[in-house]
Amino acid sequence: MTRTVLVTGGSRGLGATIVKTLAHQRFQVVVNYNKSKDAAEQLVSEIGEDKAIAIQADVTNRAEVDQMIKVATEYFGQIDVVVNNALVDFKFDPSKQKSFTELTWDDYQKQVDGTLRAAFNVVQSVIPQFIDRKDGTIISIGTNLYQNPVVPYHEYTTAKAGLIGFTRNIASELGVHGIKANVVSGGLLKTTDASAVTTPEVFDLIAQSTPLKKVTSTQDVANMVAYLASEHATGITGQNFTVDGGLTMN
Repeated sequence: MTRTVLVTGGSRGLGATIVKTLAHQRFQVVVNYNKSKDAAEQLVSEIGEDKAIAIQADVTNRAEVDQMIKVATEYFGQIDVVVNNALVDFKFDPSKQKSFTELTWDDYQKQVDGTLRAAFNVVQSVIPQFIDRKDGTIISIGTNLYQNPVVPYHEYTTAKAGLIGFTRNIASELGVHGIKANVVSGGLLKTTDASAVTTPEVFDLIAQSTPLKKVTSTQDVANMVAYLASEHATGITGQNFTVDGGLTMN
């Protein structure tokens, strides 16, 4: 049976690479987007409307998420996997990052909402059908910065670190229903919209600091997501997988 995956923020950057990788591995894909309608529809056109659908929803808005889950479920029959990938307005720009004393709680709240509230909305909306089927997979995109904040992106890193607690509690409570939940934490990705302002010097420094002497690509992360979404990963839950060329080691 063909499995269906919902990828939030799936129209651009890492999300688009995840979508393409999953489609190549014969998953049906729901491409969620908020504002990038043209990019999402182009992606669906490339994959084929029999294998993909683009659905607009602000994942911080529960009503919009519920409607997205309803439409996607009606289109493909069910959802088997959700990938919490959406990122709300953040740039990896060390020259413009606010120091801790300059930050406000609103800065933190924006990232907490974009990361944790979004994941909460999506997971809670889809979970009834996972429980009914005694099967389902949740994958959330984290960051290696929570282990080694080489640049103190305070609000972003704090929100992403919260995904690990969120995920492990979901895994603990819902494993009895056959539901698996994991995090994939990438390094600084070359290149996405969020890392477009990162200088070549920073990328070179990171590459030289890793055992593999390379910067993490969106494909590196997408490959791990695809594995966890597959039926080969049925015994894995509650884990945080760091994909950063060995820059950080667990």
